[in-house]
Amino acid sequence: MWKLKIAEGGPWLKSGNSHIGRETWEFDQNTGSSEEQDAVDAARAEFEKNRFRTRHSSDILARMQLAKENKFSLDLQKPKDGTTVDTDVSTVSEILKRALSYFSAIQAHDGHWPGDFPGPLFTTATMIIVLYVTESLGITLSSEHRKEICRYLYNRQNIDGGWGLHAEGESSMLSSALNYTALRLLGESVDDGPDMSMPKARKWIHDHGGATMIPILGKVWLSVLGVFEWSGVNPIPPELFLLPSLVPIQPGRLWSHFRMAFIPMSYLYGMKFVGPTTELVLSLREELHIHPYKKINWNQARRLCAKEDAYHPHTWLQECLSDCLYSFGEPFLARWPVSYMRRKALQQIAEFLKYEDENSQYICIGAAQKALSMLCCWIENPNSDAFKHHLARVADFLWVGEDGMKVRVCAGQLWDVAFAVQAILACNIAEEFGSTLKKAHNFIKASQIVDNPSGDFSRKYRHISKGGWAFQVADQGWQVSDCTAEALKALLLLSKFPSGIVGNQMETCRFHDAVNILLSLQNPNGGYGTWELARTYPWMEILNMTEIYADIMVEHQYVECTSSVIQALALFREKYPGHRKDEIEQCIRRATKFIEKLQNDDGSWFGSWGICFTYGTWFAIEGLSAVGQCYSNSTCIRKACQFLLSKQLQNGGWGESHLSSRTKAYTNLDGEKSHIVNTAWAMLALMKAGQAERDPCPLHKAARLIMKMQLGSGDFPQEVTATMCHVL
Repeated sequence: MWKLKIAEGGPWLKSGNSHIGRETWEFDQNTGSSEEQDAVDAARAEFEKNRFRTRHSSDILARMQLAKENKFSLDLQKPKDGTTVDTDVSTVSEILKRALSYFSAIQAHDGHWPGDFPGPLFTTATMIIVLYVTESLGITLSSEHRKEICRYLYNRQNIDGGWGLHAEGESSMLSSALNYTALRLLGESVDDGPDMSMPKARKWIHDHGGATMIPILGKVWLSVLGVFEWSGVNPIPPELFLLPSLVPIQPGRLWSHFRMAFIPMSYLYGMKFVGPTTELVLSLREELHIHPYKKINWNQARRLCAKEDAYHPHTWLQECLSDCLYSFGEPFLARWPVSYMRRKALQQIAEFLKYEDENSQYICIGAAQKALSMLCCWIENPNSDAFKHHLARVADFLWVGEDGMKVRVCAGQLWDVAFAVQAILACNIAEEFGSTLKKAHNFIKASQIVDNPSGDFSRKYRHISKGGWAFQVADQGWQVSDCTAEALKALLLLSKFPSGIVGNQMETCRFHDAVNILLSLQNPNGGYGTWELARTYPWMEILNMTEIYADIMVEHQYVECTSSVIQALALFREKYPGHRKDEIEQCIRRATKFIEKLQNDDGSWFGSWGICFTYGTWFAIEGLSAVGQCYSNSTCIRKACQFLLSKQLQNGGWGESHLSSRTKAYTNLDGEKSHIVNTAWAMLALMKAGQAERDPCPLHKAARLIMKMQLGSGDFPQEVTATMCHVL
């Protein structure tokens, strides 16, 4: 069976906090009883049977192990009794205690809650391509790894044979071509898979124009593998990296997640790197394309993109710019002595990526970026210690569920713990769950980033990080505004409780460090982005070369991040009223105005990191309430409450589809179904706005719905996605 290992190191690994939060999986055929193996097999079979109806896994393997370690009886098939649910105090208390007992049982020994963090469905495939090209597949992934990855890829295949950009998405060329390729690299034959999965995938790819229709991100990866030609890729000139930092198009000024993909992609493009041409690669050239490989018009292929992938189609300006770079720029840059610029750019990019690798302990900012950086590292020196460090961190991204093994886009250890602490404290029974809170408290304290990036980090386009918190683990080193704010909120709330219950509070100087970084991240418009300040201009989005993403060039500001910071600073001001008083007051005032200006005419706010208008509106109300606004004195909150109440369904719940994020208009789930997470967000927002005092009926109706959905174990059922992580 697979065993989840928590906070363990290994060869070629370094850590600044004893690997706290690290999650890795190890296969041990001697682990687990026959009953446990039967339960795992049953969970896998159940997921496969219902995979087109329930698209997301429930982390059953991890939860079985954690519950056992915490001596909690977890019966996955335990039915919920059929008694009528009422909203009286005793019933609510019983349900809360049952939920918290279960939740405490699935906490890891280092204080966090391990779990999946699903993202784009092509992330696993890109890592497989890198491991294949670098001839590291066999030493990194065992036969059991390969079996589980194949299980995952087959489970995620749509009925039509393709794969979507995410678990609930319609089939796209990017995911379909890359996942088909990954399965072949893992050893699957052209006719393998349940229900003729490989032939069905190939048919979908051919029916939609073949792999020449893949977006630019896929064109890069297939070119690296050798089943596409670099002459079929629009130019990604590495020379841009030589531009002064004052120039808006200098890659260092782009949004962090995009730049950490763009820069290594420009390196690969500048090198025109192609991996070994094996028999399998030659076969894939025939399998993926509808025309003979040698007869493909690669210049024409540059412009092609399947309509299923064209969420952000190229503009005429982009096409003209690409044509000029392709026809004139590339030939000019290849001539001596101008070609010296390319060599210099590639050298500087390699040094830049090395700096990023070392400062993130080779975790990098995300899985897509890690795959690219790891490949560039190997190209520089296949036998380097740096590449060995990279390989050792691949395990950090692998996650096993009943749906198989995937490469997670990242993990969210800190984010989950910060909200878990706030949720437990909100139940007003902290004394009964002191052990859980102590472990979580220690995790948050140990996860604070205690140093800035090394050296002259501003010249490497990095922001200060000392005092912040990352989305995942401290070793990764990338501070995030709302993660820092939510962690600070959790610590400030915990400081109100006796240390005998929740543990000792963090040192005052470290609270001050957290506030310093929050104040440093506010933009001139008062809003907060994610990782950094905005460094370039919104008009740069017209140069976005990706077809599958919009609004990824610039560090935009978000209602969610801004609200989190307001709430954290308001709490901090209560505990430390004299520390940087004027600056905090000004920061909160400007952030409040930013949120007010973002409100839509219907009273909602658009959420970018969750789905969608429900999520954004909840955060906005929380932020405005933190500065004293309420239903009686705030037009914004009154309009927001009216919006939320107008979206409540007949059964008392709320159910917003991920399509809201795409269409920018509130969209209900199919069949007017409710969603337990959307319902909880709406309830939290309305309660914060005083709905219980005005008319509690909508809240009671929603509460009954949630309470009825609780399982016998104390858990709640897995439903469709409630988050929309749009990172690469």
